[in-house]
Amino acid sequence: MAHGNFTQVTEFILTGVSERPDLQIPLFFVFLVIYGLTVTGNLSIITLTSVDSRLQTPMYFFLRHLAIINLGNSTVIAPKMLINFLGKKHTTSYYECAIQLGGFLFFIVAEVLMLAVMAYDRYVAICKPLLYMAVVSRQVCFLLVSLTYLYGFSTSIVTSFSVFSMAYCSLNVINHFYCDTVPLLALSCSDTSFPETAVFVSASTNLTFSITVVVASYFNIILSILKIHSSEGRKRAFSTCASHMTAVSVFYGTLLFMYLQPRNNHSLETDKMASVFYTLVIPMLNPMIYSLRNKDVKAALKRFLTNSCC
Repeated sequence: MAHGNFTQVTEFILTGVSERPDLQIPLFFVFLVIYGLTVTGNLSIITLTSVDSRLQTPMYFFLRHLAIINLGNSTVIAPKMLINFLGKKHTTSYYECAIQLGGFLFFIVAEVLMLAVMAYDRYVAICKPLLYMAVVSRQVCFLLVSLTYLYGFSTSIVTSFSVFSMAYCSLNVINHFYCDTVPLLALSCSDTSFPETAVFVSASTNLTFSITVVVASYFNIILSILKIHSSEGRKRAFSTCASHMTAVSVFYGTLLFMYLQPRNNHSLETDKMASVFYTLVIPMLNPMIYSLRNKDVKAALKRFLTNSCC
């Protein structure tokens, strides 16, 4: 679609995390380590929760899918980012950019919902323990995960289509290290009011729904924990959801900072740093958060290593 004397963009240039040439190699090794730890940690969680018979519970079923989502989200971003650190031309084709945006949106929306599902799981486990296996049955687990992926996929398709239905003329330099909605729409030579509104409404709705579920779940969890008479019982109940509370606080805090700012207050440089955190750092941290504070996962890892060595 050409407008006037403008030529339709066929490729985009990503400025990356930093445009300073002297930082490209050091940043390559920093993010290579981060991505390596992300792959190792999340694959470990996926493997342990798949093969260990003592981790076949709804909580670990959801944790396995969170690890799949974290691994997918990081993999959509990191390999292309690492290649660009070493190359002179930081280009990405029009369709490659569309695919990356779609993959990123799919995984980020799925993560938002999966954290809400995991909060609901902890609510039922602590507040309604006698009904736990009936309420969070195997069928319900599969249904919740399937709906999470389906909603993530549909949101990804609709949002990506609305962003790439805009005309991109002569400007093709994306001030980011991956293809994201805000820096892409900033380049469009069309009226972007509709996709900007759609993105804002979608992000706000997803975050509001998810945070409401999380806050309501933990409000009831805290009330239930306070009713436990023994300090040991309170400590045990709190320990089952402490890791999730940590992961939720870090993830939602970053997303709220990133997406719920008015357009005129947006700083793309600040957004870059926030994006590094929730696309690359959080997927690396989550396996550590869920394993270092979890006796079951650490025990499963010991059993797995012992059986592998025998």
